[in-house]
Amino acid sequence: MHRQHSYAGIWYILGAALLWGTTGTAQAFSPLGFDPKVIGAMRLLIGGVALLILALYNRELGAFKDWNWTLLLGAAAFTASYQLCFFAAVAKTGVAIGTIIGIGSAPVFGGILGRVFRRERLSRRWYAATVLAVCGCMFLSFNGGDIRIDFVGIVLAIGAGASYSTYSLMIKGLVEKHPPNAVMALVVCGGAIILSPLLLNCDINWLLQPRAIGVVLHLGIATMALSYWLFVRGLKTVQLSTTVTLTLAEPMTAALLGIVVLGEQLNGQALSGIGLIFSGLIVLIARWPLKSKLKQA
Repeated sequence: MHRQHSYAGIWYILGAALLWGTTGTAQAFSPLGFDPKVIGAMRLLIGGVALLILALYNRELGAFKDWNWTLLLGAAAFTASYQLCFFAAVAKTGVAIGTIIGIGSAPVFGGILGRVFRRERLSRRWYAATVLAVCGCMFLSFNGGDIRIDFVGIVLAIGAGASYSTYSLMIKGLVEKHPPNAVMALVVCGGAIILSPLLLNCDINWLLQPRAIGVVLHLGIATMALSYWLFVRGLKTVQLSTTVTLTLAEPMTAALLGIVVLGEQLNGQALSGIGLIFSGLIVLIARWPLKSKLKQA
């Protein structure tokens, strides 16, 4: 592991990915008639407000002139873009294909962006871990069910992966100069404001049901506020390329929760996919010095 990596940061990122992995399971408990666009917007709104309260309580926002507003607004826009592209991709081409292309393409974009904009070195460890984890995501997508190939859906899923990697890059630049709570509060609130027009023509009566309130609060507090509180602390000390690969723990968590909580049945290919993702994560977080062992051999 390179010196610029913090092992505490790695566990922060894995913790965020585990929380993100609960998103699909939580949505499964939504009442009939729920709108994914509303869920995406409400998730950002609740999470953003929670992070903003924390930042205000700690007096971390600082002066208006101290912020790079171009970078901040860009991060907010790509955060909103990820929500729109991902949910739209899943609607058009199905959960399996939408998820694997959206999440699976992110490490590729993350590696390229980290190399071009931050001069990060892509180690053999990163290549091995990324190949294992992406292959694992592909295996996970072959868990039966109807597979729909929709060109627009695929483009949207790729857009989701690119958006995620891009806002991670921008956030990493921001947290090097500002407190993490303040950065995420402004980025997430900005994303919520960008998505807020989607709520104008949507039926939100289903949100009044107790089960809907529970789902939205979980998505906003746990999978947005708490997860990004962890994520941004990890991102501050871990390379962008490694960060994005580590978050492939998300689909592995989602699959395991599907088995344990929702009673889903996974075939051999999907179970192999979980094993491959887990193996890729171990390659990234293990402490053995690969170069020294190779020299000894």
